[in-house]
Amino acid sequence: MTVGQRSGPPIPLLGVEEEFLVVDTDRGEVVPEAATVVGRARPALGTRVGGEITKLQVETRTDPCQGVDDLHGQLVEGRAAVQAAALSAGLRVIASGSPVLGRAVPPPITEGPRQDRGTATFRGLHDELAICAVHVHVEQPDRDRAVLIGNHLRQHLPALLALTANSPYWPERDTGYASWRSVTWGRWPVAGPPPFLTSARKYDEHVDMLLDAGALVDQGTIFWDLRLSTNHPTLEVRVADVPLTAAESAALAALVRALVVVAGDAVDGGDEGPELVPELLRLAYWRAARDGMGGHGVDVTTGRLLPAAALAERLVALARPALDEAGDGERVEAWLGWLAADGDGATRQRAAAALRGRLTDVVDEIVAQTAPNVPMSEESTLA
Repeated sequence: MTVGQRSGPPIPLLGVEEEFLVVDTDRGEVVPEAATVVGRARPALGTRVGGEITKLQVETRTDPCQGVDDLHGQLVEGRAAVQAAALSAGLRVIASGSPVLGRAVPPPITEGPRQDRGTATFRGLHDELAICAVHVHVEQPDRDRAVLIGNHLRQHLPALLALTANSPYWPERDTGYASWRSVTWGRWPVAGPPPFLTSARKYDEHVDMLLDAGALVDQGTIFWDLRLSTNHPTLEVRVADVPLTAAESAALAALVRALVVVAGDAVDGGDEGPELVPELLRLAYWRAARDGMGGHGVDVTTGRLLPAAALAERLVALARPALDEAGDGERVEAWLGWLAADGDGATRQRAAAALRGRLTDVVDEIVAQTAPNVPMSEESTLA
């Protein structure tokens, strides 16, 4: 059940959920064919593939994993299976936090009583739900401990967002942001960072208050960027855009788990985590969404502007003991190296557009990066 040996609690298991958009072959536009892709991928993935709230999205899931090598293998397998399933139906899937081309506003919502309650509750907010994230689950069966670990992780959420920024386009235009997904998501009443809480009881009381206020459909619609999972004994970090590549999702998961381990050690030493200035945290989120890794970010404890790369390096340095203990240090360092050389996902999307000034080239590049081990026919290139 563990990776490595340590004197404290064992290094926890982890798992990942990735969301993808379905696009057509001819134009690269998002299309409501998620059910087709899910149905064709199910023989290969079983319960590890499913739909999402809109008919434009597909989700894959890993099993709980001990090592990140295994996790990465499952991510590659999941991406390959949904891409092959899409190809068999004359479609593609793309790992982008937002659509590049096509009509995505409003997106077609899947049918069902829960979805109907959501539409009645959130109304126009459902119009911009065609967005894709990656969710990292880290094993934390002690809910009180998980809440306190979350207090420590709140300060790191903007840096994690900057590292994974991969949604510069909103249907057919450049927003000027690196993560437009997080901007649209931030409008929801239960999005963004969770409040500072001191126990699972306080967490549950806060959720009950939101339910009573009509801000939730049910406990599963707590959409904070960091939450206690309603279905698993995990702490779930949901702040990131889905990355272009499986390797980046694996590296993110390794870093998140290491931060959880380091924070857990602090909690076990009696530290409940810092109470942050809400305005600084909001500012840091905005700056991370706008600039990604290509500019500056905000130090949430001081309000100072620092290069995003420096904030990322500081984050990795904090996580270093747990990264090295799990054998994940080189993986995460390599990820920072890729970002320094090629830029975040948003930068790479824009670089594809700059070659010939065509957004269809962006979709082609995302398709190629999403599942590079799946061969594409010459006919698959968008005109």
